[in-house]
Amino acid sequence: MAANKIFASWTWNRKLPAPFDDVSVNVKSNMHLSTYNMESTRTASLHAATLSAILQRMELHITPEDENAGAVGTQGDLLYTVEYPSKTGELHTVVFNRKTGKFIAGRYDDLTQPPKPYVLKENEQSGTALFFALLDIALEDEEFMWHYNMLLEQKRMGFPDLTVAAEHAYILCDNLYRRVKKADTLGGAGIHVVTPTTGNIPNFTAINLNRGAYNPDTVLFGKFKVFTVSQNVGKKRRMSITHEDFIGKYVLEERELTEKEQQCVPTLPDWYVVPDEVVSICKHAQQTTRSSRPMRNFLLRGNAGTGKTEGAKAIAAGLGLPYLHLTCSANTEIFDIMGQMMPVSQKQNTMVEYPTFEDIRMDAATAYFKLTGEYNETITEDEVYDKLLEVIAEDARKFGDTTKQQFSYVESPLVQAMRKGYVLELQEPTVISNPGVLVGLNSLLDTCGAVTLPTGERIERHPDTIVVVTTNIGYEGCRSLNQSILSRMDLIMDMEEPDVDTLVKRVSGITGYKEKSRLKLMAEIVASIQQKCRMNMIDDGCCGVRELISWVQSYMICGDLMEAARYTILPSVSADAENRAEIMSTCIEPVLNV
Repeated sequence: MAANKIFASWTWNRKLPAPFDDVSVNVKSNMHLSTYNMESTRTASLHAATLSAILQRMELHITPEDENAGAVGTQGDLLYTVEYPSKTGELHTVVFNRKTGKFIAGRYDDLTQPPKPYVLKENEQSGTALFFALLDIALEDEEFMWHYNMLLEQKRMGFPDLTVAAEHAYILCDNLYRRVKKADTLGGAGIHVVTPTTGNIPNFTAINLNRGAYNPDTVLFGKFKVFTVSQNVGKKRRMSITHEDFIGKYVLEERELTEKEQQCVPTLPDWYVVPDEVVSICKHAQQTTRSSRPMRNFLLRGNAGTGKTEGAKAIAAGLGLPYLHLTCSANTEIFDIMGQMMPVSQKQNTMVEYPTFEDIRMDAATAYFKLTGEYNETITEDEVYDKLLEVIAEDARKFGDTTKQQFSYVESPLVQAMRKGYVLELQEPTVISNPGVLVGLNSLLDTCGAVTLPTGERIERHPDTIVVVTTNIGYEGCRSLNQSILSRMDLIMDMEEPDVDTLVKRVSGITGYKEKSRLKLMAEIVASIQQKCRMNMIDDGCCGVRELISWVQSYMICGDLMEAARYTILPSVSADAENRAEIMSTCIEPVLNV
């Protein structure tokens, strides 16, 4: 690969564009040089492709209403997307990745047909469209910007003084040439450009064009004819609410929480952006509190990673209530939801006190210590549950009299929330095999409902109890909710995929990775994979926030985006090797190898 192939020797011999093709204009100058020209023999030369690109860009300033003058836009922080009207009558399309320094380009003489290859050779294409894509980066430099504006004024006036115009043109051409040639030594001022030694610029594939892989999300000038402008352009951004204006601001009724209850009120991490859906639910719950039918049951639907569980915790934080959760499985039965009878061992007529499910959930290490006398900070809840059953069985064997065995009822998180007025998240009820299980909760989902526990005790639902049902859509093993359950949901919110900026902030907060431009690129790749899977009905895997987090963490360890992708996001997309290969070739490689 050659870093400055676009400045090949033959490019300096091409005819200059008007008015610099006038015989009175010298091609070279040793007086009007860029500050980046530090050569021993200091000379600046006019470059045909550079000047042609600059003059066409100026047309967009002077006649912005001209739909045939080309278009300039950006996609994220890294991609520069342009359409350049060539003097040959063709429309040249280019995407430049400033991170890798690589181009993708194509030529159109018929917009209804696939693009033709763009070849940077003496008897092929001049490279003007490539320079057209570099100009926004070039204009970040003060020297280039100043002389560009001076030459623009000359053009507006019809170039009354070619000598003055040429002075600015010398410096503009010299500036861009030196910044490309010395990119590795100029730091932020350098413009890293890489082109194949063959001159064959990678072409756009039909599938990438069809799926909108290179659609600008910001239009700077002109009107695009080939690229479809992203739907996010001009889309109103969500107004995020600050944590200070949200946490505890939607209290239902004034009540004092115990110290233990206060510990169960979620604390939102600094990176968390409160979704509109969460704010809306809190408002509805608070403002209907004194009505005859307060709104207390809510359903959050959405794909994995859209923030449903975080949203449920945020609702609890906004309401200032403790948060509990109950996760369903295919084998969940009504007694799992209502609570369980656990055996109680006896010794010398003294009941043994075991840690409750709530103790295990709140502090697994302490619960394990209570059972074994060993303190293990790495112990998991499941391991403690297994140990609890083991200890109970051992105590029953040692001390129990089967004729006098006693049982103790252990409340489920749902019953605790109903009794004390907490926020309960009921996770993934759609995976329950028995469709009648949730119907058995209908009496509790009614605002003034009551239920009889296995002990015979009858409890009424606390008026502050909030039930948030969270479920995925269309995933393997998921079923539709019973209509009687849906009819008891006061609000049904479909959680949208977080936008790229929100996703970057969230993942950065979780992983600690702070390079936002790289994070944004990775988030955009994940979004393109999601779109690809929807278009091609690839539904045997997933690619969302969790997979992005894994990808970022892996990249932080191995330092290679492609390698990290192969072991994180790619295997999660599909179990089918052909599907994975297509995702790699259409969504990952074109971006990371641009």
